[in-house]
Amino acid sequence: MSDSLGWRHKFAVLIPSTNTSVQPEFDAMRPPGVTNHISRIRIPNIPLNNDADFQRLIELIAAAQDEAVDAVMSCEPDRLVLGISAETFWDGLAASRALKIQLHERTGLPVSMGSEACDAAFQALGMKKIAVVTPYQPVGDRNVVRFFEESGFEVRRIKGLCCESPVKIAHVSEAQLRDALMELDGDDIDGLVQVGTNLAMARLAGQAETWLRKPVVAINTAIYWNALRSSAVTDRISGFGSLLERH
Repeated sequence: MSDSLGWRHKFAVLIPSTNTSVQPEFDAMRPPGVTNHISRIRIPNIPLNNDADFQRLIELIAAAQDEAVDAVMSCEPDRLVLGISAETFWDGLAASRALKIQLHERTGLPVSMGSEACDAAFQALGMKKIAVVTPYQPVGDRNVVRFFEESGFEVRRIKGLCCESPVKIAHVSEAQLRDALMELDGDDIDGLVQVGTNLAMARLAGQAETWLRKPVVAINTAIYWNALRSSAVTDRISGFGSLLERH
């Protein structure tokens, strides 16, 4: 017999312990018969004042990741979903692909992750020239640009919000995010994307498409869309933009 609630799919969702946005946003997008099972990568809420601090954060996540992966495997999930973005962009396209292989080999599960999900979302939405908003320090922004450009996209503009700690990423308001989108928009781009999974922008991205009149991709929406579609779950879900409603 299949799981009584997750009778279609059980997703193992990996997030940093400081992240408070992925779980509620994924649950809000969850269709019947799909369940999300959170495993937290235990990291401290360190200050993020410069590139060195941000590099240390990436190292802390990498060091603690396997423990969180192994912990969630005992619920016998069907797919591993990374509710992390910076790590998936780090060191470019080849490193991102290597991370996916590593996680698949450790778990035996198919893997959905932010970098690859954005690539698939941009292709589905016809986005080639993009602008990006992040919560990162400049080193994080450089890695995001590198990944997207190595994947064949043109980053016309990027705005890093330089959030002061991992927890404070979730303190960024919808008004601040709206202002960032307006600042980044222009006739020279096909769409906008927000990365950084602790920025809560899934609903705002859907709303922004109506007044910017172009695709706006929130990374949590892209990740969850990719996990669903890769699992042959084709439900159309409203309230989070064109990606989940039409593709």
